[in-house]
Amino acid sequence: MEKFSKSLNGYDKNEVNLFVKEFTIKYSSLLDALKLKDQALKEQEKKLEYYQNLEKTLNKALLVAEESSMQIKKIAREEGQNIIDNAHKNASRIVNEALLKAESVETEAEELKRRVISYKRRLKVLIEDQLNSLDDLDDIKY
Repeated sequence: MEKFSKSLNGYDKNEVNLFVKEFTIKYSSLLDALKLKDQALKEQEKKLEYYQNLEKTLNKALLVAEESSMQIKKIAREEGQNIIDNAHKNASRIVNEALLKAESVETEAEELKRRVISYKRRLKVLIEDQLNSLDDLDDIKY
């Protein structure tokens, strides 16, 4: 705290004026510094607001990306399941067709066996008839 000398009419005017002048300069200097700091603070607040908005935007984009990823995974699982289901259906159809064809081939094979047996019997009968005829030729006297 400044102390002033006393004079006839109170404090010494020159000292008071000098103090007021120095105080004014210091006050003005401090006021200018405060204004600069206020201006810098406002700029920092603007930057902070910008980055906060950017953060919100990035968070929204991240959420959208996560939702999209989940949807893509869900669709991929469904398509995979559809492929598996179709493969099972096709496999069942192929197996059924193969069984039907095998049954048909087996039926044909059985029919061929019966024909062969029948043919062998007829051939045997024919050969026996021919042998009997040959035997009969021996019985004929010339």
